[in-house]
Amino acid sequence: MSEQSEFDPASDVDSPRIVMAGDGPNAQSPRPAYGYGSNILGDTEVHLLDYVKVLYKRRWTAITAFLIVVLSVSVYTFTATPIFEARVQILIEKENTNVVTFKEAFEQNQITDDYYQTQYKILQSRALARRTIDALKLWDQPQFNPPPDNSLTVRKMLLAPAVLVAGWFNAASAKPGELPLPDETRKQSSIIDRFLGALTVSPVRNSRLVDVKFESPDAVLSASVANALAKAYIEQNLEFKFLSSKEASDWLGERLAEQRKQVEASEQAVQRYREQTDAVSLEEKQNIVVQKLSDLNAAVTRAKTERIQKEAAYNQIRTLQNDRAALDTFPAILSNSFIQQQKGELADLQRQQAQLSDKLGPNHPDMVKLASAIRAAETRIQGEIAKVVQAMRNDYQQSMAQEQSLTKALDQQKSDALALNRKGIEYGVLARDAASNRQIFESLMQRTKETGISGELRTSNIRVVDAAETPRRRSSPNTQTNLLLALLSGGTLAVGLAFFFEYLDNRIKSPDEIKQHLGLPFLGMVPALFDKSLENPLISNGVPNNFSESFRAVRTNVLFSSAADGGRSLVITSTGPGEGKTIVATNLAVALAQAGLRVLLVDADMRKPRVHMVFDKPQEPGLSNVLVGNAKASETVHAAAVPGLWVMPSGMHPPNPAELLGSKRFKDLLGSLTQHFDWVMIDTPPVMAVTDSSIVSHLATGVLFVVGAEMTSRHAGQRALEQLEHAQAKFTGVVLNRVDLKHNAYYYSQYYRREYSDYYQKDVRT
Repeated sequence: MSEQSEFDPASDVDSPRIVMAGDGPNAQSPRPAYGYGSNILGDTEVHLLDYVKVLYKRRWTAITAFLIVVLSVSVYTFTATPIFEARVQILIEKENTNVVTFKEAFEQNQITDDYYQTQYKILQSRALARRTIDALKLWDQPQFNPPPDNSLTVRKMLLAPAVLVAGWFNAASAKPGELPLPDETRKQSSIIDRFLGALTVSPVRNSRLVDVKFESPDAVLSASVANALAKAYIEQNLEFKFLSSKEASDWLGERLAEQRKQVEASEQAVQRYREQTDAVSLEEKQNIVVQKLSDLNAAVTRAKTERIQKEAAYNQIRTLQNDRAALDTFPAILSNSFIQQQKGELADLQRQQAQLSDKLGPNHPDMVKLASAIRAAETRIQGEIAKVVQAMRNDYQQSMAQEQSLTKALDQQKSDALALNRKGIEYGVLARDAASNRQIFESLMQRTKETGISGELRTSNIRVVDAAETPRRRSSPNTQTNLLLALLSGGTLAVGLAFFFEYLDNRIKSPDEIKQHLGLPFLGMVPALFDKSLENPLISNGVPNNFSESFRAVRTNVLFSSAADGGRSLVITSTGPGEGKTIVATNLAVALAQAGLRVLLVDADMRKPRVHMVFDKPQEPGLSNVLVGNAKASETVHAAAVPGLWVMPSGMHPPNPAELLGSKRFKDLLGSLTQHFDWVMIDTPPVMAVTDSSIVSHLATGVLFVVGAEMTSRHAGQRALEQLEHAQAKFTGVVLNRVDLKHNAYYYSQYYRREYSDYYQKDVRT
């Protein structure tokens, strides 16, 4: 008997075969197989319901975070010590009241923008805080010096998260504070820190008002501290001005004494110089010399001008002496009355001579007498002209002499002035030094008196507008605000954690993720069973209806995904252990057998076999026995309780399963099995654990990949598929196993609803 007929356990059974759409001569060509890396996901748009599903799936994480925040804040709000806040409002002016006209020794620059910022820092200074604490004697006050409490209470435990978050927030938002003063002890530094922590300085915008607030569990104490701080601030400001004025007054007194000595020394130097140079009234004498020099200079100028004029007139008349006509027009001649009289007489004589010349001859006594009179008149005219010329010459010479005399006097006066200036230079230096010292001395004396008066003037540009009153209502904790913030922050944290954990969770959870990340067709999902009694569930043994229907759906998809004629071999494997590949293999084999197909289930997981336990069959002889030659194939095939289903267990545990599965004997055996059975289902070990699955996948006609919901990361699944693809495996599809439809029903609502199971149950009953 041949080996093929030897292990034909149902050769006498004429089992019907399901004819697929692709069977027969007129069948259409099969669809192209989906391979790893091909993404068949059509619509990748994210819908709002996707976010709702994430929140529903992570609801316990979100609810836990929300409750922690809300409960912590609620416990803190209803158990925290009430805090009262008192407010005192201060007005800080830029200018003091103008009581005196002179300036103070201490005066703020009112133009600078940092004036108010400086005042705010002074209000929050450690020195002012210490002054206030001293004034109110708060060093032993419980708020600032609480007794140590090391007890552990329920309230502290509940408030621990809120305190921790608040500490982180305060540390992140805290600004570097003022350093402790050198004379502070550790205890005093701690008390001042607590005091400043309860103090708040809030400038009123667009005004010169400042709100100083202080928080305390004691309402009366909060008002007392706020008022005392404002009072101490005003007193400190006045003391600062007084000390500044006193220091300035002391310094001015020292400088005044020094300046007095310098004034005395400079005036004595001036007096000694006067005595040495015999210049008692050097200033007046110098003024006289200068005035005389100026007068001489003006006189020389006038003399020189007059000499030039007279010289010009003399030279002109001397030139015109021989020109009688031009000489008659000379101003000096025209202005001479004697010459003009003689000219008149000469004209009368000449007229008479002209009248008688017609009647008398030249020798006539009257004519001779007239001629003699004419000559006498001309002689008198020439003599007078000569006198005029001589007078002008004398006047010119006198002007020249006067000019020379004045010039000599001017030169002498210049020499005297230069000599006097030489004496006055050093004198002027000494006099100016004395005058400068005297002026400085007088200014210092005046400033000293003003400073003394301003130091006694107790005025301030700071005053209290509204004194603090004892608060009647607590400022914190604010129940409504805290609870509202708790709800908002708790909700935000809950949603954030839900999506954060969802983002970190790269496990495959839904069919869409299978299509998106694995690129394989989705064949169906199998719900998880929570019944502990169903250790090896089979759809033929009373399992829930949705469990049975899921495998029938997988069966349908598997049948329509493979259109090859003859027997088909299907490898069932997974990424890692625990994903339920054996459950899928056994139940899918049962489902195929229930469809009237001849199915053989081969347990190729020779390392950790489970198929024989599911069907309650002996482990040996089995596949390993056949491959090593210890048994025949017909001896290892056992009929299951389901008609049309046979099981081949794994057999003994061999030391080299991979070598046995990769041998020619296994290849021949698989070829023989596919000729006698419609489907040969091969349960193999996980891909990432060993290489057995890759070896068998190369020989099989298809690979069904099992993914445990929320068990397998997408990266591990991709690596497993890459390993199978390297073995040239032909992928049939992916089954999502162990889906928690009970707890995550809404998350998987688009794939499965409970109404489907209810409908099926009603249909079965009818």
